[in-house]
Amino acid sequence: MPKEELPDNLPKVTIQIPLFNEAVVAERLVRTVCKIKYPSEKLEIQVLDDSTDETQDILKLIVQEYQNLSFNIKYIHRVNRTGFKAGALKEGLSVAEGEFVAIFDADFLPNSDFLLNTIPHFNNPKVGMVQTRWEHLNEEYSFITKAQALALDGHFAIEQQVRYKSGFFINFNGTAGIWRKSCIYDAGNWQPDTLTEDLDLSYRAQLKGWKFVYLNDVTSPAELPADINALKTQQFRWTKGAVETAKKLLPAVLKSNFPLKVKLESFVHLTSNIVFPFIVIVAILNVPIVILKNITTSYDNFYSLMSIFVLASISTFLFYTFAQKTIHLDWQKRLLLFPLFLAGSMGFAVNNTKAVIEALIGKKSGFVRTPKAGIIGRNTTAALKSSRNRKIHKTAIFELALALYFLIGIAISIYYLEIAAIPFQLMFLIGFGSVGYLSLRQAYQV
Repeated sequence: MPKEELPDNLPKVTIQIPLFNEAVVAERLVRTVCKIKYPSEKLEIQVLDDSTDETQDILKLIVQEYQNLSFNIKYIHRVNRTGFKAGALKEGLSVAEGEFVAIFDADFLPNSDFLLNTIPHFNNPKVGMVQTRWEHLNEEYSFITKAQALALDGHFAIEQQVRYKSGFFINFNGTAGIWRKSCIYDAGNWQPDTLTEDLDLSYRAQLKGWKFVYLNDVTSPAELPADINALKTQQFRWTKGAVETAKKLLPAVLKSNFPLKVKLESFVHLTSNIVFPFIVIVAILNVPIVILKNITTSYDNFYSLMSIFVLASISTFLFYTFAQKTIHLDWQKRLLLFPLFLAGSMGFAVNNTKAVIEALIGKKSGFVRTPKAGIIGRNTTAALKSSRNRKIHKTAIFELALALYFLIGIAISIYYLEIAAIPFQLMFLIGFGSVGYLSLRQAYQV
């Protein structure tokens, strides 16, 4: 693909920073955004603050500081959180000066050349959004952050990349991307009826015929949740929101004039989270099947046939192998984490199953922010403790119960010499046990 050039007459750009009670990271984000390279007369910065705590005072001071330095930066505070993040973005958009709108969440520290790398792609008037790949500021902080990095690298380096190059729908990831303002309006603006307003707007825009661009070689660094309960909150929101978006938009996708392959891939994309209840079902049935297999021979041929599905784990490994190989020189070292990552993914099945069920039955819930700790690399401060999600997820008890269940299951498999069942039971034990234990430990940790 030929490199796009900056237009001779640069367009005006608005950068939106949506925030809610982000005292730990608010200042660093605003200061980083103000370092982005772009003509000052062509740049507007909107600090969209819904905060109810001391974040307000921090932001007012930093905004005033940059206003005194002649930055076109505005502080916009709402007295309520109507529509949550979608509502804040919509309100800011109504007074935005820019022809294009970039968005950065509180956990991001955008590179200074972000606009110089993204604006050229809007030379094509059909392009409505440009998304950059996420990098990770604190990947090396813990096993939790390393596992998240592995998962997100798979999404960006393979899923987004393949969808984009194959002509399928891709999605704005909620941050580290830039929109053509007219595209947002044409697609129906930000809407708060799902927890993934980014995915929702992405599909509505592409159904309208707008083209999206994904830049795998342009990155935007971000902080990963270091607290398991913060990660649970984030995963719950992403899972539930995706299912809500599927319910809302799949009929329009299937009725559209897009090719069948695009419709089929969109169906898989939007409904993929339905897998989590089945992971829980498979987990629970694992032990009874071991017992049944050894007290009757009636289903031996069936068990032999079903063993082919073990190959699915190989395809998953290859998926993340290619993702790591695409973007990291030390990809072999990173893949050593794969078994732990797979076990952890299983451990989140209970949390995400609850999200799927709530979405399917239409139970609404508010947009719960993911706490930020201001971590870069392995270093942190007392900020991590102050940002912990003290709420204990009810799923933790069920996760620990399942861990005990699989401890018994492993003993049963050893008794029956079902050695092939033990690795999977061990991953379920580690996954459910670690997620449940860390949920309780980090909620109570001083």
